[in-house]
Amino acid sequence: MFRRHYLIAGTLALASLRVAGDAAAQGAPWPTKPVRLVVGLAPGGLADVLARAIQPHLSAALGQPVVVDNRGGAGGNVAGAEVARNGGDGHTFLLVPSTTESVNPAMFASMPFDPQRDLRPVGLLANSQLFLFVRASLGVETLEAFIAHAKKHPNTLSYGSAGNGTTPHLAGELFKQAAGITAAHAPYRGVAPAVQDLVAGQIDYAFGPATVFPMVQSGKLKVLAVASRKRASVAPEIRTLSEAGIDGVFADSLFGIYAPASARADVIERLNRELNKVLERPDIRARFLEAGAEAVPMRAADYSALVQDEKRLFTAVVKSLGLKAD
Repeated sequence: MFRRHYLIAGTLALASLRVAGDAAAQGAPWPTKPVRLVVGLAPGGLADVLARAIQPHLSAALGQPVVVDNRGGAGGNVAGAEVARNGGDGHTFLLVPSTTESVNPAMFASMPFDPQRDLRPVGLLANSQLFLFVRASLGVETLEAFIAHAKKHPNTLSYGSAGNGTTPHLAGELFKQAAGITAAHAPYRGVAPAVQDLVAGQIDYAFGPATVFPMVQSGKLKVLAVASRKRASVAPEIRTLSEAGIDGVFADSLFGIYAPASARADVIERLNRELNKVLERPDIRARFLEAGAEAVPMRAADYSALVQDEKRLFTAVVKSLGLKAD
């Protein structure tokens, strides 16, 4: 009887200590060292540009340096695996296209991590519209001329993307289907290296953000359309694909920030709050627009719901087209 009483008392005491410890951890100071932001696309691409735009302001708000760590490859899987496996220090976060969570599980036969199990959403960074760029040396001036060229020379064209399962990849596949053309897919470790090969003539076209416009202005590339439901405010003179009679190619790119599953709830809330404050700054909104993206402050739960909607849409696309990671 007495022994049972002491066992119960001891168990309750341990439970109380555990609760007290958890509460203390929730209220512990954060951050206590530099914050690492692992970017799942190559340096020079849109995700990298956006990360480096918010970097100094986020550093000031958190009182610690924010270090950008580029780890491109496999549509965000390389970066996602790094954060899932080595992000337990409470100071490591992930910046990837939302397709890493919404599309990759349907595209890849196996993944090095489970986005649903191993990651927790922090918030949405930005939305970007994608444009269709072709190499100038192809000799086409309009979308209609490009499609006619592709049909006249079947199985000769290639297009680049930011990686398997990324929105530029899905845009490329949807465009082929809608336009009735053929082209080989060349996945890269981000938009920037894909554009480099496009300029060099190694591939023929690619879908990319407005950061590619300087290559158009220099005469190295042509921009033919935007893959969105509406024209882009940064380039309102460029038609949507729908306006040119190519329907169903809607591929706005969402860029989200995630924490490893082990991250404390109060840390995620703090980072979301500080991130949204930065995204509301007029200079940041202007910088994002200049890069062809829209800053979108959003609660973590709302971003999560948005990605689930995207998952339902794009998973259907992946299955209907029979897409698999190359």
